[in-house]
Amino acid sequence: MKPMRFFVAITLLAGLSLSCRAAYLHAKAELASVLIHRAWEARMLTGESRPPWPWADTHPVARLQIPRLSYDEIVLEDANPRTLAFGPARLLSGAAPGEPGNLVVAGHRTSWFKPLEAIALGDTLQLQWFDGRSQRLRERVYVVRAIDIVFPDDVRLLTPTSSDALTLITCYPFGHAAHSPRRYIVRATPVV
Repeated sequence: MKPMRFFVAITLLAGLSLSCRAAYLHAKAELASVLIHRAWEARMLTGESRPPWPWADTHPVARLQIPRLSYDEIVLEDANPRTLAFGPARLLSGAAPGEPGNLVVAGHRTSWFKPLEAIALGDTLQLQWFDGRSQRLRERVYVVRAIDIVFPDDVRLLTPTSSDALTLITCYPFGHAAHSPRRYIVRATPVV
């Protein structure tokens, strides 16, 4: 009888531990989202870029909206594993918001870019950023022109371009599959 009680106690303790960890991670993500949005709002008011929390190694650079999907997220600077845990982020190899060229934004397929699963050709994307030169909020509207699934070594759509483009990239397939051997790429061009 004692081994059974011990087994039940260990099982309950493990379940409680996992539940607490999940609740902690969810709360941490919610708090990070609030702080990132506050940093974005502060940027709009003061024009100064600031990290969402004192030890953050990133800051908000843009706001990306996809109206048909009710998508609205703040884009962070420097797409590295730490930054991508908190939101979609700009690849430093691409253009910066408002600069000519190919602005490339990456996001996780299980969270930030999961809604891209439902994106369609012709959808509009709205990008807002703060223009430091004019000290004004700028906005550009893009239209989805291509959706492609490629292998990771196919970087044609991520390379610099002479014309303006917004490229979104995530792993594929969507969801929580153990492997994501491909990349899902959405290419949009500005509405003129």
